[in-house]
Amino acid sequence: MADVDLLGISKQFADETEAVSDLDLHVEDGEFLILVGPSGCGKSTVLRMIAGLEEVTSGELRIGGELVNDKPSKDRDVAMVFQSYALYPHMTVRDNMGFALKVARADKAEIRSRIETASAMLGLDEFLDRKPGQLSGGQRQRVAMGRAIVREPKAFLMDEPLSNLDAKLRVQIRAQIALLQQRLGVTTVYVTHDQTEAMTLGDRVAVMRGGVLQQLGSPMELYERPANLFVAGFIGSPSMNLMPAAIADGKLRLPLGDVDLPPGLELNGKPRRLIAGIRPESFGDAGTGGPGVEFRTRIDVLESLGSELYAYFQPPAGGPGSTWEVAGEGDTGLSARYVARLETESPAREGEVAALALDPERIHLFDAASGERLSAGARAAEPVPVAH
Repeated sequence: MADVDLLGISKQFADETEAVSDLDLHVEDGEFLILVGPSGCGKSTVLRMIAGLEEVTSGELRIGGELVNDKPSKDRDVAMVFQSYALYPHMTVRDNMGFALKVARADKAEIRSRIETASAMLGLDEFLDRKPGQLSGGQRQRVAMGRAIVREPKAFLMDEPLSNLDAKLRVQIRAQIALLQQRLGVTTVYVTHDQTEAMTLGDRVAVMRGGVLQQLGSPMELYERPANLFVAGFIGSPSMNLMPAAIADGKLRLPLGDVDLPPGLELNGKPRRLIAGIRPESFGDAGTGGPGVEFRTRIDVLESLGSELYAYFQPPAGGPGSTWEVAGEGDTGLSARYVARLETESPAREGEVAALALDPERIHLFDAASGERLSAGARAAEPVPVAH
Protein backbone atom coordinates (compact mmCIF):
# COMPACT_ATOMS: atom_id res chain seq x y z
CA MET A 1 0.00 0.00 0.00
CA ALA A 2 1.07 3.60 -0.53
CA ASP A 3 -0.11 7.17 -0.56
CA VAL A 4 -0.56 9.05 -3.84
CA ASP A 5 0.48 12.67 -4.33
CA LEU A 6 -0.42 14.94 -7.24
CA LEU A 7 1.57 18.17 -6.97
CA GLY A 8 0.60 20.93 -9.40
CA ILE A 9 -0.48 18.35 -11.99
CA SER A 10 -1.69 19.65 -15.35
CA LYS A 11 -2.60 17.85 -18.54
CA GLN A 12 -2.74 19.53 -21.93
CA PHE A 13 -3.54 17.61 -25.11
CA ALA A 14 -2.04 18.19 -28.55
CA ASP A 15 -4.91 20.48 -29.56
CA GLU A 16 -4.04 22.67 -26.52
CA THR A 17 -7.13 21.55 -24.61
CA GLU A 18 -6.32 21.68 -20.91
CA ALA A 19 -8.04 18.68 -19.33
CA VAL A 20 -6.57 19.16 -15.83
CA SER A 21 -5.24 22.40 -14.39
CA ASP A 22 -2.71 22.72 -11.53
CA LEU A 23 -4.18 19.91 -9.42
CA ASP A 24 -2.89 19.41 -5.86
CA LEU A 25 -4.24 16.27 -4.25
CA HIS A 26 -2.98 13.96 -1.51
CA VAL A 27 -4.48 10.48 -1.14
CA GLU A 28 -3.65 8.92 2.22
CA ASP A 29 -2.29 5.39 2.51
CA GLY A 30 -5.37 3.12 2.70
CA GLU A 31 -7.83 5.91 1.89
CA PHE A 32 -10.85 5.54 -0.40
CA LEU A 33 -10.92 8.77 -2.42
CA ILE A 34 -13.67 9.57 -4.91
CA LEU A 35 -13.15 11.82 -7.94
CA VAL A 36 -16.58 13.05 -9.00
CA GLY A 37 -17.90 15.52 -11.53
CA PRO A 38 -19.81 15.80 -14.81
CA SER A 39 -18.57 14.37 -18.10
CA GLY A 40 -15.49 16.21 -19.35
CA CYS A 41 -14.41 17.52 -15.93
CA GLY A 42 -11.01 15.76 -16.07
CA LYS A 43 -11.57 13.04 -13.47
CA SER A 44 -10.80 10.08 -15.75
CA THR A 45 -7.76 11.91 -17.12
CA VAL A 46 -6.44 12.22 -13.55
CA LEU A 47 -6.94 8.49 -13.03
CA ARG A 48 -5.22 7.64 -16.31
CA MET A 49 -2.24 9.83 -15.37
CA ILE A 50 -1.90 7.98 -12.05
CA ALA A 51 -2.05 4.68 -13.97
CA GLY A 52 0.53 5.83 -16.49
CA LEU A 53 -1.87 5.66 -19.42
CA GLU A 54 -1.60 9.43 -19.97
CA GLU A 55 1.55 11.53 -19.74
CA VAL A 56 1.73 14.36 -17.23
CA THR A 57 2.22 17.74 -18.94
CA SER A 58 3.52 19.46 -15.80
CA GLY A 59 3.77 18.84 -12.07
CA GLU A 60 4.87 15.86 -10.00
CA LEU A 61 3.10 12.54 -9.52
CA ARG A 62 4.32 10.41 -6.63
CA ILE A 63 3.20 6.94 -5.49
CA GLY A 64 4.56 5.84 -2.13
CA GLY A 65 6.83 8.89 -2.17
CA GLU A 66 8.46 7.84 -5.44
CA LEU A 67 8.35 10.14 -8.47
CA VAL A 68 6.64 8.17 -11.26
CA ASN A 69 6.15 10.79 -14.00
CA ASP A 70 8.38 8.88 -16.41
CA LYS A 71 7.73 5.37 -15.12
CA PRO A 72 5.81 3.07 -17.48
CA SER A 73 2.44 1.80 -16.33
CA LYS A 74 3.69 -1.75 -15.71
CA ASP A 75 6.24 -0.53 -13.18
CA ARG A 76 3.89 1.57 -11.02
CA ASP A 77 2.35 -1.35 -9.12
CA VAL A 78 -1.23 -0.13 -9.47
CA ALA A 79 -4.27 -2.11 -10.62
CA MET A 80 -7.06 -0.57 -12.69
CA VAL A 81 -10.70 -1.64 -12.96
CA PHE A 82 -12.34 -0.32 -16.12
CA GLN A 83 -15.95 0.52 -16.92
CA SER A 84 -15.92 -2.01 -19.78
CA TYR A 85 -14.59 -4.96 -17.66
CA ALA A 86 -11.76 -5.57 -20.22
CA LEU A 87 -11.74 -9.35 -19.76
CA TYR A 88 -10.16 -11.83 -22.19
CA PRO A 89 -13.19 -13.61 -23.76
CA HIS A 90 -11.29 -16.82 -24.60
CA MET A 91 -9.99 -17.29 -21.04
CA THR A 92 -11.81 -18.73 -18.05
CA VAL A 93 -12.51 -16.63 -14.98
CA ARG A 94 -9.60 -18.37 -13.26
CA ASP A 95 -7.20 -17.53 -16.09
CA ASN A 96 -8.43 -13.94 -16.37
CA MET A 97 -7.84 -13.36 -12.67
CA GLY A 98 -4.37 -14.89 -12.68
CA PHE A 99 -3.12 -13.62 -16.03
CA ALA A 100 -1.05 -10.68 -14.72
CA LEU A 101 0.64 -12.92 -12.15
CA LYS A 102 1.36 -15.54 -14.81
CA VAL A 103 2.99 -12.90 -17.05
CA ALA A 104 5.07 -11.80 -14.04
CA ARG A 105 6.17 -15.46 -13.66
CA ALA A 106 4.79 -15.77 -10.15
CA ASP A 107 4.88 -19.18 -8.47
CA LYS A 108 1.96 -21.39 -9.55
CA ALA A 109 1.01 -22.24 -5.98
CA GLU A 110 1.01 -18.51 -5.10
CA ILE A 111 -1.17 -17.71 -8.12
CA ARG A 112 -3.65 -20.43 -7.16
CA SER A 113 -3.75 -19.24 -3.54
CA ARG A 114 -4.40 -15.61 -4.47
CA ILE A 115 -7.13 -16.55 -6.96
CA GLU A 116 -8.88 -18.72 -4.37
CA THR A 117 -8.70 -15.93 -1.78
CA ALA A 118 -10.08 -13.28 -4.15
CA SER A 119 -12.73 -15.66 -5.49
CA ALA A 120 -13.98 -16.39 -1.98
CA MET A 121 -14.18 -12.66 -1.21
CA LEU A 122 -16.20 -11.97 -4.34
CA GLY A 123 -18.40 -15.07 -4.38
CA LEU A 124 -16.94 -16.34 -7.67
CA ASP A 125 -16.00 -19.91 -6.69
CA GLU A 126 -18.72 -21.52 -8.83
CA PHE A 127 -17.75 -19.45 -11.90
CA LEU A 128 -13.98 -20.02 -11.99
CA ASP A 129 -14.14 -22.41 -14.95
CA ARG A 130 -16.62 -20.35 -16.98
CA LYS A 131 -15.76 -17.80 -19.65
CA PRO A 132 -16.88 -14.14 -19.55
CA GLY A 133 -19.56 -14.71 -22.17
CA GLN A 134 -21.31 -17.09 -19.75
CA LEU A 135 -21.51 -14.46 -16.99
CA SER A 136 -23.87 -11.59 -16.19
CA GLY A 137 -22.67 -7.98 -16.12
CA GLY A 138 -22.38 -7.98 -12.34
CA GLN A 139 -20.40 -11.23 -12.36
CA ARG A 140 -18.02 -9.91 -15.01
CA GLN A 141 -17.42 -6.77 -12.98
CA ARG A 142 -16.60 -8.91 -9.95
CA VAL A 143 -14.10 -10.84 -12.08
CA ALA A 144 -12.49 -7.54 -13.11
CA MET A 145 -12.20 -6.57 -9.44
CA GLY A 146 -10.81 -10.00 -8.62
CA ARG A 147 -8.12 -9.59 -11.27
CA ALA A 148 -7.07 -6.36 -9.54
CA ILE A 149 -7.19 -7.90 -6.05
CA VAL A 150 -4.92 -10.87 -6.85
CA ARG A 151 -2.14 -8.50 -7.87
CA GLU A 152 -2.00 -7.04 -4.33
CA PRO A 153 -1.00 -3.63 -5.75
CA LYS A 154 -0.05 -0.42 -3.96
CA ALA A 155 -3.27 1.20 -5.15
CA PHE A 156 -6.56 0.37 -6.85
CA LEU A 157 -7.77 2.70 -9.61
CA MET A 158 -11.45 2.34 -10.58
CA ASP A 159 -12.88 4.15 -13.59
CA GLU A 160 -16.71 4.22 -13.33
CA PRO A 161 -16.87 0.45 -12.73
CA LEU A 162 -20.64 0.41 -12.12
CA SER A 163 -21.81 2.45 -15.11
CA ASN A 164 -22.77 -0.58 -17.22
CA LEU A 165 -24.89 -2.23 -14.52
CA ASP A 166 -28.59 -1.88 -13.86
CA ALA A 167 -29.82 -0.01 -10.78
CA LYS A 168 -30.21 -3.06 -8.52
CA LEU A 169 -26.80 -4.46 -9.42
CA ARG A 170 -25.18 -1.05 -8.89
CA VAL A 171 -26.42 -1.02 -5.30
CA GLN A 172 -25.22 -4.59 -4.69
CA ILE A 173 -21.77 -4.14 -6.22
CA ARG A 174 -21.37 -0.72 -4.58
CA ALA A 175 -21.83 -2.31 -1.17
CA GLN A 176 -19.41 -5.08 -2.11
CA ILE A 177 -16.74 -2.57 -3.17
CA ALA A 178 -17.10 -0.71 0.13
CA LEU A 179 -16.75 -3.92 2.16
CA LEU A 180 -13.75 -5.07 0.10
CA GLN A 181 -11.93 -1.78 0.54
CA GLN A 182 -12.52 -1.88 4.30
CA ARG A 183 -11.22 -5.45 4.44
CA LEU A 184 -8.19 -4.94 2.21
CA GLY A 185 -7.30 -1.39 3.30
CA VAL A 186 -5.70 -0.64 -0.07
CA THR A 187 -5.39 2.95 -1.27
CA THR A 188 -8.22 3.42 -3.77
CA VAL A 189 -8.99 6.22 -6.22
CA TYR A 190 -12.47 5.82 -7.66
CA VAL A 191 -13.90 7.88 -10.53
CA THR A 192 -17.63 8.40 -10.99
CA HIS A 193 -20.13 10.94 -12.30
CA ASP A 194 -22.76 9.57 -9.91
CA GLN A 195 -22.90 11.69 -6.76
CA THR A 196 -24.79 8.89 -4.94
CA GLU A 197 -21.76 6.63 -5.37
CA ALA A 198 -19.53 9.46 -4.19
CA MET A 199 -21.58 10.10 -1.07
CA THR A 200 -21.89 6.44 -0.06
CA LEU A 201 -18.42 5.07 -0.88
CA GLY A 202 -15.72 7.63 -0.24
CA ASP A 203 -13.73 8.54 2.87
CA ARG A 204 -13.23 11.85 1.07
CA VAL A 205 -14.65 13.25 -2.15
CA ALA A 206 -12.93 15.54 -4.64
CA VAL A 207 -15.40 17.46 -6.81
CA MET A 208 -14.03 18.53 -10.20
CA ARG A 209 -15.28 20.88 -12.87
CA GLY A 210 -13.53 21.94 -16.07
CA GLY A 211 -10.26 20.34 -14.96
CA VAL A 212 -10.19 22.30 -11.70
CA LEU A 213 -10.68 20.90 -8.20
CA GLN A 214 -13.68 22.67 -6.67
CA GLN A 215 -13.74 21.17 -3.18
CA LEU A 216 -12.23 18.32 -1.19
CA GLY A 217 -13.73 16.89 1.97
CA SER A 218 -15.81 14.15 3.55
CA PRO A 219 -19.20 13.44 1.94
CA MET A 220 -21.07 15.21 4.75
CA GLU A 221 -18.75 18.22 4.62
CA LEU A 222 -19.53 18.68 0.95
CA TYR A 223 -23.23 18.20 1.59
CA GLU A 224 -23.48 20.59 4.52
CA ARG A 225 -20.82 23.17 3.61
CA PRO A 226 -20.55 23.37 -0.21
CA ALA A 227 -17.78 25.75 -1.23
CA ASN A 228 -19.62 27.20 -4.21
CA LEU A 229 -22.78 27.03 -6.29
CA PHE A 230 -21.45 24.22 -8.46
CA VAL A 231 -20.78 21.89 -5.53
CA ALA A 232 -24.07 22.91 -3.90
CA GLY A 233 -26.05 22.00 -7.02
CA PHE A 234 -24.06 18.86 -7.85
CA ILE A 235 -24.01 17.14 -4.46
CA GLY A 236 -27.38 15.99 -3.16
CA SER A 237 -30.39 14.27 -4.66
CA PRO A 238 -32.73 15.95 -5.35
CA SER A 239 -30.47 18.93 -5.92
CA MET A 240 -30.34 21.93 -3.64
CA ASN A 241 -32.95 24.58 -4.43
CA LEU A 242 -31.17 27.72 -5.67
CA MET A 243 -33.17 30.95 -5.49
CA PRO A 244 -32.42 34.69 -5.73
CA ALA A 245 -32.08 36.62 -2.48
CA ALA A 246 -31.70 40.24 -1.39
CA ILE A 247 -31.01 42.10 1.84
CA ALA A 248 -33.53 44.75 2.88
CA ASP A 249 -34.33 46.32 6.27
CA GLY A 250 -31.96 43.94 8.04
CA LYS A 251 -33.70 40.87 6.64
CA LEU A 252 -32.86 38.32 4.01
CA ARG A 253 -35.58 38.60 1.39
CA LEU A 254 -36.43 35.35 -0.43
CA PRO A 255 -39.15 34.56 -2.96
CA LEU A 256 -40.80 32.53 -0.18
CA GLY A 257 -40.67 35.24 2.51
CA ASP A 258 -38.34 37.29 4.70
CA VAL A 259 -36.02 35.67 7.26
CA ASP A 260 -33.36 36.88 9.71
CA LEU A 261 -29.86 37.25 8.28
CA PRO A 262 -27.70 34.16 8.84
CA PRO A 263 -25.17 34.54 11.67
CA GLY A 264 -21.65 35.41 10.57
CA LEU A 265 -22.68 36.89 7.23
CA GLU A 266 -20.11 39.49 6.18
CA LEU A 267 -20.64 41.58 3.06
CA ASN A 268 -18.04 44.23 3.98
CA GLY A 269 -20.60 46.97 3.47
CA LYS A 270 -20.92 46.18 -0.24
CA PRO A 271 -24.27 45.22 -1.73
CA ARG A 272 -24.11 41.88 -3.50
CA ARG A 273 -26.35 39.82 -5.67
CA LEU A 274 -27.07 36.76 -3.56
CA ILE A 275 -28.22 33.23 -4.22
CA ALA A 276 -29.87 31.28 -1.39
CA GLY A 277 -29.46 27.51 -1.38
CA ILE A 278 -32.02 25.35 0.44
CA ARG A 279 -31.97 21.56 0.62
CA PRO A 280 -35.30 19.77 0.04
CA GLU A 281 -35.26 18.43 3.62
CA SER A 282 -35.10 21.99 4.95
CA PHE A 283 -38.77 22.32 4.04
CA GLY A 284 -41.66 20.77 5.93
CA ASP A 285 -45.37 21.08 6.49
CA ALA A 286 -46.50 24.27 8.20
CA GLY A 287 -47.76 24.06 11.76
CA THR A 288 -45.52 21.20 12.88
CA GLY A 289 -44.04 23.22 15.74
CA GLY A 290 -40.47 23.62 14.44
CA PRO A 291 -38.73 26.86 13.41
CA GLY A 292 -39.85 28.10 10.07
CA VAL A 293 -41.15 30.71 7.69
CA GLU A 294 -44.56 29.61 6.50
CA PHE A 295 -45.85 30.08 2.97
CA ARG A 296 -48.52 28.68 0.71
CA THR A 297 -47.90 27.24 -2.74
CA ARG A 298 -49.56 25.02 -5.32
CA ILE A 299 -48.02 21.54 -5.58
CA ASP A 300 -47.38 20.76 -9.25
CA VAL A 301 -46.07 17.20 -8.80
CA LEU A 302 -46.04 14.92 -5.75
CA GLU A 303 -43.74 11.89 -5.91
CA SER A 304 -44.03 9.09 -3.38
CA LEU A 305 -40.95 6.99 -2.60
CA GLY A 306 -42.73 4.96 0.04
CA SER A 307 -40.79 6.37 2.99
CA GLU A 308 -41.04 10.03 1.94
CA LEU A 309 -42.67 12.45 -0.48
CA TYR A 310 -41.11 14.93 -2.91
CA ALA A 311 -43.32 17.94 -3.56
CA TYR A 312 -42.44 20.09 -6.58
CA PHE A 313 -43.71 23.67 -6.82
CA GLN A 314 -43.08 26.79 -8.91
CA PRO A 315 -41.11 29.78 -7.56
CA PRO A 316 -43.41 32.77 -6.87
CA ALA A 317 -43.39 35.32 -9.69
CA GLY A 318 -41.49 38.56 -9.25
CA GLY A 319 -39.11 37.41 -6.53
CA PRO A 320 -35.99 39.44 -5.70
CA GLY A 321 -33.36 39.37 -8.41
CA SER A 322 -35.31 36.94 -10.58
CA THR A 323 -33.57 38.14 -13.76
CA TRP A 324 -30.00 37.94 -12.44
CA GLU A 325 -27.34 36.21 -14.46
CA VAL A 326 -25.89 33.53 -12.21
CA ALA A 327 -22.25 32.43 -12.24
CA GLY A 328 -21.86 29.18 -14.17
CA GLU A 329 -25.15 29.50 -16.03
CA GLY A 330 -26.35 26.14 -17.29
CA ASP A 331 -25.32 23.86 -14.44
CA THR A 332 -25.58 26.13 -11.38
CA GLY A 333 -28.37 28.48 -12.44
CA LEU A 334 -31.46 29.30 -10.45
CA SER A 335 -33.88 26.42 -9.92
CA ALA A 336 -36.75 26.44 -12.40
CA ARG A 337 -38.87 24.51 -9.89
CA TYR A 338 -38.40 23.99 -6.15
CA VAL A 339 -38.67 20.65 -4.38
CA ALA A 340 -39.50 19.88 -0.74
CA ARG A 341 -39.00 16.55 1.01
CA LEU A 342 -42.04 15.79 3.17
CA GLU A 343 -43.17 13.03 5.52
CA THR A 344 -45.54 10.43 4.09
CA GLU A 345 -48.26 11.70 6.48
CA SER A 346 -48.14 15.14 4.86
CA PRO A 347 -51.55 16.60 3.92
CA ALA A 348 -50.04 18.02 0.69
CA ARG A 349 -51.89 16.93 -2.44
CA GLU A 350 -50.91 17.19 -6.08
CA GLY A 351 -52.67 20.05 -7.87
CA GLU A 352 -53.73 21.69 -4.60
CA VAL A 353 -52.39 24.56 -2.50
CA ALA A 354 -50.33 23.39 0.48
CA ALA A 355 -49.02 25.20 3.55
CA LEU A 356 -45.28 24.63 3.84
CA ALA A 357 -42.52 25.99 6.08
CA LEU A 358 -38.84 26.75 5.54
CA ASP A 359 -36.24 26.29 8.29
CA PRO A 360 -34.19 29.55 8.16
CA GLU A 361 -31.26 28.00 10.04
CA ARG A 362 -30.52 25.75 7.08
CA ILE A 363 -30.13 28.44 4.42
CA HIS A 364 -26.84 28.63 2.50
CA LEU A 365 -25.85 31.92 0.86
CA PHE A 366 -23.68 32.35 -2.23
CA ASP A 367 -22.32 35.30 -4.19
CA ALA A 368 -24.24 35.26 -7.49
CA ALA A 369 -21.33 36.81 -9.41
CA SER A 370 -18.53 34.47 -8.29
CA GLY A 371 -20.57 31.49 -7.10
CA GLU A 372 -18.61 31.34 -3.83
CA ARG A 373 -20.29 30.47 -0.54
CA LEU A 374 -20.75 33.39 1.85
CA SER A 375 -22.32 31.61 4.79
CA ALA A 376 -24.22 28.54 5.87
CA GLY A 377 -26.87 27.92 8.46
CA ALA A 378 -26.12 27.33 12.14
CA ARG A 379 -26.73 23.60 11.72
CA ALA A 380 -23.98 23.15 9.14
CA ALA A 381 -20.80 21.21 9.76
CA GLU A 382 -17.33 22.57 10.43
CA PRO A 383 -15.54 24.41 7.60
CA VAL A 384 -14.16 22.21 4.86
CA PRO A 385 -10.80 22.36 3.03
CA VAL A 386 -11.18 24.06 -0.33
CA ALA A 387 -8.50 23.38 -2.89
CA HIS A 388 -9.22 25.99 -5.53
